Amino acid sequence: MIKWEDKMSVNHICKEENRVAKRSKKYQDAAKLVDKNKTYSADEAIALVKKTSFAKFDETVEVAYNLSVDPKKADQQIRGAVVLPNGTGKTVRVIVFAQGDQAKAAEEAGADIVGAEDLVQKIQDGWLDFDVAVATPPMMAQVGRLGRILGPKGLMPNPKTGTVTMDTGKAVHDVKSGQVAYRVDKAGILHAPIGKVSFDDQKLTENFKTFNDTIVKAKPASAKGNYIKSLAISSTFGPGIKVDATSF
Repeated sequence: MIKWEDKMSVNHICKEENRVAKRSKKYQDAAKLVDKNKTYSADEAIALVKKTSFAKFDETVEVAYNLSVDPKKADQQIRGAVVLPNGTGKTVRVIVFAQGDQAKAAEEAGADIVGAEDLVQKIQDGWLDFDVAVATPPMMAQVGRLGRILGPKGLMPNPKTGTVTMDTGKAVHDVKSGQVAYRVDKAGILHAPIGKVSFDDQKLTENFKTFNDTIVKAKPASAKGNYIKSLAISSTFGPGIKVDATSF
């Protein structure tokens, strides 16, 4: 005899399976629109991303690069930041570790929270309600104590991404305007958002070109072979679409 609790559990499992199956069907229908054997131009790929987006929310458009680099080598650790001309469509919460004039500049630029030792303590106490952290060089001695907390989450300020700087006003403005930080992983893969499905094609294309140009320019002199081995674009839940990196 099945108990009421068991029935509830079985019903929950069935509903979850139906939900996954329904989502899978939507994905499969979207995937059918993509020719897996074709490498699309940037314009074609962006148009196709919109057709294959099926979520009920405004999905993020993401790009993924497979690069011919060895991240174990110091000169092939590709990392940086670029401001996309049309932003990312996301509201970014920025905190700034600064004092004096730089603290004032950050506040005037629209930083969500500006502080010094008090902000360090707040994070040590467990607060992490922000997306990007900026710090002035003099503050890094104190911010360094947060390495174990911020490092694994990719939130630690870093000179390579422009988040350790004496120009806090510009840093906050750039981040709020659509700056995207990028970093190649151990496998040579690099992911980044370039906008929302709701963006018009031209804005997405401009963002994509700006980001692609940045990655091309970041090619290490010591990198061998075909630098961009493959490039794909997709919406948050949509299928990947292969893109010709030279088609811009």
